[in-house]
Amino acid sequence: MTKADIVNEVAKSTGYEKVTVQNVVEAAMESIKASLVKGENVYLRGFGSFVIKERAKKTARNISKNQTITIEAHKIPSFKPAKSFVEQVKKLK
Repeated sequence: MTKADIVNEVAKSTGYEKVTVQNVVEAAMESIKASLVKGENVYLRGFGSFVIKERAKKTARNISKNQTITIEAHKIPSFKPAKSFVEQVKKLK
């Protein structure tokens, strides 16, 4: 499912125009990104959490050049689904 599919589904189920729904979806995504950039986690009850994870410094290998490289510690955004959401997905066949 793409962002356009989400906009279409929400517009169909709510009766709002696609342009309005698209603006709301874009605003929600921008708000989530802005919060994560500021270092704040985003919690959506019943859906999941957008959190910032800290990756430790590690050593890796570039096999094409046969070199050892160091990857510095860094932060990355991550999504952790809510337990109820995970249970619903597990029941799929």
